[in-house]
Amino acid sequence: MNRRTDRKAYLVLSDGTVFEGRRFGAEGDSTGELVFTTGMGGYVETLTDPSYYGQIIMQTFPLMGNYGIMEEDFEGECCCSGYVVREFTDQPSNFRCEYDLDTFLKNKGIPGIYGIDTRELTRMIRESGTMNAIICSDPPEDLSEVKAYEVRNAVKSVTCKEPYIVPAKGEKKYNVTLIDYGAKRNIPRMLAERGCEVKVVPSNTTASQILSEDPDGVMLSNGPGDPTENTACVGELKKLINKVPIFGICLGHQLMCLAFGGKTYKLKYGHRGVNQPATEIVDGETGRTFITTQNHGYAVDPDSLSDVGYQSFTNANDGTCEGMTYPDLSCFTVQFHPEAHAGPHDTGFLFDRFIKIT
Repeated sequence: MNRRTDRKAYLVLSDGTVFEGRRFGAEGDSTGELVFTTGMGGYVETLTDPSYYGQIIMQTFPLMGNYGIMEEDFEGECCCSGYVVREFTDQPSNFRCEYDLDTFLKNKGIPGIYGIDTRELTRMIRESGTMNAIICSDPPEDLSEVKAYEVRNAVKSVTCKEPYIVPAKGEKKYNVTLIDYGAKRNIPRMLAERGCEVKVVPSNTTASQILSEDPDGVMLSNGPGDPTENTACVGELKKLINKVPIFGICLGHQLMCLAFGGKTYKLKYGHRGVNQPATEIVDGETGRTFITTQNHGYAVDPDSLSDVGYQSFTNANDGTCEGMTYPDLSCFTVQFHPEAHAGPHDTGFLFDRFIKIT
């Protein structure tokens, strides 16, 4: 079935730049923070990653949808505000395909636009930095609402509403509490494969509630938005320090930094994709470089934590902090995704490292 249309749509940036394309996915206008991701595949996982809450996703790879949609691969709820591609296919070819990309976007109420020069758009974002945009049928004359848009209440909007249990695969060896700030489903899967029964709890769960169940370890998940917005979460994390082993990923990494009294800051255009190089730092010397999946717009200032921990990973492209270790407090955190699904799987060993300190 040919789902391509001649219905014009526009991507209008907050600086007034207009890109003309064609509409697919859901009808309607949508405003969001425009970001780009460099993955050649994995668009199913990207579109269902809660960390994209409030953002319009633009794919740098020119063709999307070629293997369709498989609900088994969903990482969470689709929380993005829009989808921008150079080209999409409405005739996917894969034995696991359940339906196509256009149908997915319609089902989730997400407007899409194709036929955009994504190469030029990426260059603009890299030069000017992340900016707001609107997908619309008619370019607005007044861009004040687009310029004023902010991603707010992100974690509150994506966290689970009630606790739930993910059972261990095989013999149960450990009890781990996963605080859901927008957790991807592969995090509890990775823990379950290592004999952990995982209790996933909402982001507003208190430290006393967590400690009352005497977990062997606490996992802090990924999630969307500005980490400094989550003052209540940071306050509870302070109460967990030195009480239980802690492993944080992505937003969990940033929140732990704030709990230790450190600082975070916004990156020019963030790191989003499946090919980000993270170099391990061992005894002050650079070690092996791992290829990682990342999705974040903020970073940790490691100098603000020099009195309590040390930087364990650095981004090989721009030197930003990719990990912190707090050796005397049974706590370590990373900015990237060691649980990345569909990959790469280079840093899955960090889950084993967490198990060793529980």
